[in-house]
Amino acid sequence: VIRSYHGHLSGVYSIALHPKLDVLMTGGRDSVCRVWDVRTKVQVHCLSGHEQTVCSILAQPTDPQVITGSHDSTIKLWDLRSAKAFSTLTFHKKSVRAMAAHPEEHAFASASADNIKKFALPNGDFLHNTLTQQKSIVNTMAINHENVMVTGADSGGLWWWDWTSGHCFQQEESLVQPGSLEAEKGIYACTFDHSGSRLITCEADKTVKMWKEDADATPASHPGLPYKPPKDIRRF
Repeated sequence: VIRSYHGHLSGVYSIALHPKLDVLMTGGRDSVCRVWDVRTKVQVHCLSGHEQTVCSILAQPTDPQVITGSHDSTIKLWDLRSAKAFSTLTFHKKSVRAMAAHPEEHAFASASADNIKKFALPNGDFLHNTLTQQKSIVNTMAINHENVMVTGADSGGLWWWDWTSGHCFQQEESLVQPGSLEAEKGIYACTFDHSGSRLITCEADKTVKMWKEDADATPASHPGLPYKPPKDIRRF
């Protein structure tokens, strides 16, 4: 341990490092997102406004520099200079446990037990829902440069989505480690590597799993996978 940052009143559920500034954002059960100076360990801001646990944080170099999702089912876009929320998104009905920013587009997606939604930045304009509902608690999501979005759920379900249309083209069920309970196949965190072809997941059975893209897959070899989105798209 190099530094300890003291100030949260309860458990810390989420963390994000600013890509350009030396600041760190943490959110927890005390319903606030605290902004820390990495070097001096001083709390710079306390972003208060949520009514329940802050369970997901996005940090980016452009405005809004901080986006937080909470168990109170809202998403807030923050002005980091004044430490005030300039927009609150109330589209979700349940806890927003996971968010992911697109690596190239100025947009982000948020996942909740009710649906996965896409928003345009900087104002948080609602774009559309995904075409199907995962119908489980989504803990984590990741997006790569090839417009593939992955969501991992408490039930062990890994769903792959087409970012543009919101169409789910593949569903996988994670297998528990031998000796673990069947209930321990929840997925808590996931991320793509820099190539975008490998997915790393952290799961409830104490394992870290690596998933790789099948380079030889074709529509003929995997006839059960619906590659193309349906023509009559109803996303709202």
